[in-house]
Amino acid sequence: MFTGIVEEVGSVLATGATTLDIAIPATWSDVKLGDSIAVDGACLTVVARGEDWLRVELMPETLRRTRFASLIADERSGQDERAVNLERSLPVGGRFGGHIVQGHVEAVVTVLSTREEGNSLVCEMALPVALRPYIVPKGFVALNGVSLTVVSCLEDRFSVALIPYTRTHTNLGRLRPGSLLNLESDILGRYLVQLVGHYAFSTQLQLPEAASDALDWVFPERNKAGEGEGEGAKRQEG
Repeated sequence: MFTGIVEEVGSVLATGATTLDIAIPATWSDVKLGDSIAVDGACLTVVARGEDWLRVELMPETLRRTRFASLIADERSGQDERAVNLERSLPVGGRFGGHIVQGHVEAVVTVLSTREEGNSLVCEMALPVALRPYIVPKGFVALNGVSLTVVSCLEDRFSVALIPYTRTHTNLGRLRPGSLLNLESDILGRYLVQLVGHYAFSTQLQLPEAASDALDWVFPERNKAGEGEGEGAKRQEG
């Protein structure tokens, strides 16, 4: 498990069909074979290492879900492709500075726009339909393994704001339209949506108006289902 607080920005030294060789700082001498490392937010296993580098392996699912496929193909997407955020797994008793990050990237999202606002950089990203229920204003999201707060959220996009420290200590500092980012939504939110979803379509469940409205937003098809059942009941009565 990780927390989304990036420790170092490494550099990809070499790529194979299913591997990444990454430069690491001298202070990471404790990293050993079999350890879990978050690389741009993806939990990967160290399979080889040298004095100042380590190698991680990528399986097909990882390549489908992350930006690493474009990195291996040497495709440019408007950022320093070779820079990757690194975080070691959280030790027992370690400081929990961000939020629960599993390292299970769900999708690659594209930066739509960036703009300066005071001392922050506001970045707007495309929001895949499948992830819409899990991204909420003021909720958590991990982008390239960085724990961030969602500033605003619309049906097809959401935004975050980067403080100067994040811009200089992670690989998010050079984002621009077209940049690709690994996204992991908040696991607690995902479980909650899945749990509530079992009850969302129950017409027998009496909910407070506010709760019902919230479910309608997350599950817009509820209204259609309810209307269909209501029409069926009317036909039977008639």
